[in-house]
Amino acid sequence: MVSDVTRDEMLVLGEHRFRSRLLVGTGKYASFEETAAALDVSGTECVTVAVRRVNLDRSAGPSLLDHIDRTRYTILPNTAGCYDAESAVRTAELAREILDTRLVKLEVLGDPQTLLPDPVGTLEATKELVGQGFHVLVYCSDDPRMAVRLAELGATAVMPAGSPIGSGQGVLNPNAIRITLELVRVPVIVDAGVGTASDVALAMELGVAGVLLNSGIALAREPLRMAAAMRDACLAGRNAFLAGRIPRKLYANASSPAEGLIARAETPRS
Repeated sequence: MVSDVTRDEMLVLGEHRFRSRLLVGTGKYASFEETAAALDVSGTECVTVAVRRVNLDRSAGPSLLDHIDRTRYTILPNTAGCYDAESAVRTAELAREILDTRLVKLEVLGDPQTLLPDPVGTLEATKELVGQGFHVLVYCSDDPRMAVRLAELGATAVMPAGSPIGSGQGVLNPNAIRITLELVRVPVIVDAGVGTASDVALAMELGVAGVLLNSGIALAREPLRMAAAMRDACLAGRNAFLAGRIPRKLYANASSPAEGLIARAETPRS
């Protein structure tokens, strides 16, 4: 049946299984209501929450958590804003206690200007959190060898940046992602830098397990329309990868076969 053509396996992250391969952040929206609407349109089943930047205590006033349906979405807490391994581990532990989850998106940043991951701190925090039983999804650079080290430490997924956080530059080094996919056996999820739907489609066509984004939707001129575009691009890119693209060729190759054509006799000129 036609409905079986696009059947796909689920994305498995720790104890969780997802049909959607689009993971969506919850920051930078104009309101909590817009956040909730964008999540709904995007079709995501896993949403990230910056533990250090949201009110986790509902009794202290309005909270983002009031607008996230825990029966519908899996919350992926992240350690955004942490610049050393110790603070990242503490933040993950806090999230585990408050949100009752072993999932964590680990970010150990090098500096506030570039927001690039600090490799040493990232390795240290990954080792500690894996040892504590966390399912660690690690934000990292697109260096394939770094991804290998993180996978060897027991990371649940590696999340190489397509380009700097919030830059909207898309996937700047697709070959690095391709090499990473060859070297590691854990899910590879492109994280950061996605600006529009074609960036998502490109990432998925490379064969990554998923894409995580936030600014690309939240800061679009029409966030809800962009959420729909990102949803469709993720699915289209995944299907294109599974279907397999045709080889690139230097010269033209006619769509209609030439075999069996009767040569047309040339009419003599008078």
